[in-house]
Amino acid sequence: MTKLILTCDLCPGDIVMLTAAVRELHEHYPGQFLTDVRTSCPELWEHNPYLTPLSVDDPEVRVLACEYPLVNDSNTAPYHFIHGYTQFLERELGVILRPTRFQGDIHLSDDERWWLSQVGEVFGDEVPFWVVVTGGKTDYTTKWWLPERFQDVVDHFRGRLLLVQVGAGGDPHPDLRGTLDLRGRTSLRELVRLVYHAQGVLCPVTSVMHLAAAVETPVGRPPLRPCVVVAGGREPPHWEAYPHHHFLHTLGALPCCEAGPCWRSRVVPLGDGSEHDSPSWLCQDVRPGPVPHCMELITSADVIRRIEWCLTGGRHGVLDPDAARQVEQKLREQGRW
Repeated sequence: MTKLILTCDLCPGDIVMLTAAVRELHEHYPGQFLTDVRTSCPELWEHNPYLTPLSVDDPEVRVLACEYPLVNDSNTAPYHFIHGYTQFLERELGVILRPTRFQGDIHLSDDERWWLSQVGEVFGDEVPFWVVVTGGKTDYTTKWWLPERFQDVVDHFRGRLLLVQVGAGGDPHPDLRGTLDLRGRTSLRELVRLVYHAQGVLCPVTSVMHLAAAVETPVGRPPLRPCVVVAGGREPPHWEAYPHHHFLHTLGALPCCEAGPCWRSRVVPLGDGSEHDSPSWLCQDVRPGPVPHCMELITSADVIRRIEWCLTGGRHGVLDPDAARQVEQKLREQGRW
């Protein structure tokens, strides 16, 4: 039996994809591997049935630093991010892995399924809500949409949907009126549980879109959680998007992305010494905001229309009149209405 410790110090979205590769390794080759991990996001591995505690001091253990070089071919090769780590493990371990599920592999305990979410704790019971992400890391400001357009979306659904803002503390996430503010107030595990309870997700290309696909839905809910992703022209839809997500891209609309995604990082240099300030990483078409032109092309109406589509069939809940009054009262008390 092969003993593996897989390491990776990348961001949460990357680790969600690594969970899928570990699942496929064990489901393709049951009983042939013992696997442990050392990653930047240990909370994403909680309750994972494929992990066995291993020691780096064990001479039989192979420590493998995980990468996904397939991303370098993603503009043209017909692969999704979920293939990145599986192909890496194929090469390193001499195995054949074919993804069998189009999602990461995040597990919840029975207790977690029964606990109230942070939203439920605020209101005393669960109410229908969508998670919204308005910003992100300063390494990748080309992913950001205009805050006033996020606000348009919140205003349109006021009284019908509760939008709950999340985001890592220390990262810029513009504030939205009429939302429940959990920015900087969720651990990664709490975010997983929040996504579990969420009716849907609105975000740029970020880890939360991967969680929206990877985290199960409660019993009685549709198994496919809606996610509207404001993507622009930076990344290939076939690499990032999930079949049931609404991935709003603008590839082909502008000269800078007419031949494919640009993968640029920032709209303006920040002077922080990062390589992302170099001209080769800066957006070539910046509009007032500042925001990439490709992101400016996506309107508030575009996003509103997609969320309305998700609500059309009545399977994804909205606030009933009593819950709507409760939400308004609570947000007024918090000075957020």
